[in-house]
Amino acid sequence: MKLNELTITEAHKGLKNRDFRAQELLEDCFTAIIEKDKEINAFLSIFYESARADAKRVDFRIANGEEIGPLDGIPLAIKDNMLIEGTVCTSGSKILSNYISTYDATVIKKLKKAGAIIIGKTNMDEFAMGSSTESSAYGPTKNPLNIKLVPGGSSGGSAAAVTANMCLGAYGSDTGGSVRQPASLCGIVGFKPSYGRVSRYGLMAMASSLDQISPFAKSVDDARILYEAIAGKDEKDSTTIDKDLGLDKEINFSKLRVGLPKEYFTNDLDGDIRELIDEKVNILRGLGAEIKEVSLPHTKYGLPVYYIIMPSEVSSNLSRFDGIRYGYSASIDEDVPVDNLLDVYMKSRSKGFGTEVKRRIMIGAYTLSAGYYDAYYKKATQVRSIIKKEYEDVFKEVDCLITPTSPSTAWPLGEKMNDPVKMYLSDVYTVNVNIAGITGISVPAGNLNGLPIGVQVIGKYFDENTVLRVAKKLYI
Repeated sequence: MKLNELTITEAHKGLKNRDFRAQELLEDCFTAIIEKDKEINAFLSIFYESARADAKRVDFRIANGEEIGPLDGIPLAIKDNMLIEGTVCTSGSKILSNYISTYDATVIKKLKKAGAIIIGKTNMDEFAMGSSTESSAYGPTKNPLNIKLVPGGSSGGSAAAVTANMCLGAYGSDTGGSVRQPASLCGIVGFKPSYGRVSRYGLMAMASSLDQISPFAKSVDDARILYEAIAGKDEKDSTTIDKDLGLDKEINFSKLRVGLPKEYFTNDLDGDIRELIDEKVNILRGLGAEIKEVSLPHTKYGLPVYYIIMPSEVSSNLSRFDGIRYGYSASIDEDVPVDNLLDVYMKSRSKGFGTEVKRRIMIGAYTLSAGYYDAYYKKATQVRSIIKKEYEDVFKEVDCLITPTSPSTAWPLGEKMNDPVKMYLSDVYTVNVNIAGITGISVPAGNLNGLPIGVQVIGKYFDENTVLRVAKKLYI
């Protein structure tokens, strides 16, 4: 086995026992990138020099007998919407092709402190708007399991990097399923913590009330390590909370109550996917857990609510990209004539943003406009409150929920790009977790026609412990 094929847990043990050096582990990852990424396009930038320097420092510490933490010397990839000081951060958009980050995101500061080696920045749907990583201004990412297929999105670059063993773990952002859905399509673990567990400071905002930085991993234990490293209160993000992670608490599976929401298991769900999910549910049943059907009646309104609230916040958050303060500007583009300030604004955004970004900005501007605000945005926030209340009520009956992660396996590149509604429907099982702000994880449930499908464990607000422990039993 090559070192880059190890899990984080295995690599930590090997480094600690001096079976190999951090520099050797890193070079195996670089070799995988050189061999595979020209075809897959998972990375937008690779930090050869700084990563090698970091690995050398970790090896020096180990050689001097210092204790190392679980992420010391571990090569990780970062989605290209998180700021790393002194590096280009594009968010997958042409409008930020030359933007240099001036500071580290809080998550990056924590990872550096933990000794992690940041190997590079990964490709993504432009400004995290997409479900396939095809809307990137830098070309689509391909699924390492079959390069004719999508890896999912919007964090498809990070998912592909982990799947192809180009790194040992990675981070993405999950706004409506953008970590869990690609994890399902790529056959790895994708874990979204509760809203407020992880600081968003230094994450380029898409929809501020929904965004959550989340890890990809090869195992549930690795996902836990990656989560612990970044969680916690941050004074620079007022939505974060100072609350114990509670990950040391054992759970009694003979007393565990597991809910199967009937709205997630309709006739629209492929029968083979239902069979794979049932096999996972039977594992918990065999451990003595109580399995019961529950109802979340407003589930069907999740996508409409999401595609009103999210574009509304997008239209506000992306108003800062005006061709003046940073990023691409028509005023210095010799090929774009401008006559006045309004021209600079309009032509910078017109040329800098891609089709999907423009679509969502227009939808958001429309739903927030006078005469439509009450009918759309206000109504969506009201239904959002109902969806959150339904989850609160159902978690009085059960300790966690089991659902599919994606309604399908990975689909061919280009298949849904000209049909936005069809693309949006790929997030049907994930968006409600973000709307409610609760926690969810996707772990591989098996293969369908040779391609992976994920099972999703959903937990109550701030109960990541139960979600992780249940997920570990499902993915062995």
